[in-house]
Amino acid sequence: MVKPLLFKGDKKPKKRKRAAKDDDDPDAPTSKALTTTAMTTTNEDNDDDDDSWVNAEALADLTGPIIFVLPTEPASCLACDANGKVFALEVENMAEGNPATAEPHDVRQVWVANRVAGTETFTFKGHHGRYLGCDKFGIPNATKEAISPEESWTSVPIPDNIGTFALQSQREKFISIEEGKDVAATSIRGDAEDIGFKTTLRVRMQARFKPKLKVAKADKAREKISRKELEEAVGRRLDDEDVKLLKRARREGNYHEALLDVKVKGKHDKFA
Repeated sequence: MVKPLLFKGDKKPKKRKRAAKDDDDPDAPTSKALTTTAMTTTNEDNDDDDDSWVNAEALADLTGPIIFVLPTEPASCLACDANGKVFALEVENMAEGNPATAEPHDVRQVWVANRVAGTETFTFKGHHGRYLGCDKFGIPNATKEAISPEESWTSVPIPDNIGTFALQSQREKFISIEEGKDVAATSIRGDAEDIGFKTTLRVRMQARFKPKLKVAKADKAREKISRKELEEAVGRRLDDEDVKLLKRARREGNYHEALLDVKVKGKHDKFA
């Protein structure tokens, strides 16, 4: 389920809570169980609602809501209005002027990235439901609701600057900027011949869509196991040393072997 985009400082909507069961209901959970369930649900929701922004570091990261930070001074983002005009919009959410910490403050700065099935190209949909494209004259726009070659882009990672990419059109031209007297006067073109400073765009994305972080969260969840679960798996009460051993083995990937050793050890202790 796609969730609405939240910006830094926005209030998160309160989640509805189920009404508690009547005290007369024999199936009603105890207050302790309710507390545990609520804590678990909250933790899961926090993972899903992670609205922090991080750098996209690889092509696989280009998915979901993203922003393109342009190499202007001050930093700005690639944006579009409701009519599909593409322009530079100054970044307001940024720590100590560092573009690597930029976050959007305006929905016009946000694009939704998707890989075109069966290809190495990407599409970028604006807030108004139309796709970033570039015409034959090198003028970027976001006016089309359907995808054609003009709305398909090749993202080229910049090897010596992790987190940055060049956007190449199907005409093999690159998005570039030409700074004016201020950000509002910055010109954005789609006809640059070569990759350089003016074609280098930093891509920021929502953390919850980043594949590496998703895998890390899954690994972390898999590593967590309670003493009670360990004792149920072994079939007897465990001392602290055995619990530490099994938890370490779970982190290191040799849990089942360690579990067998602890079971065998328990049998030996029983008949000693």
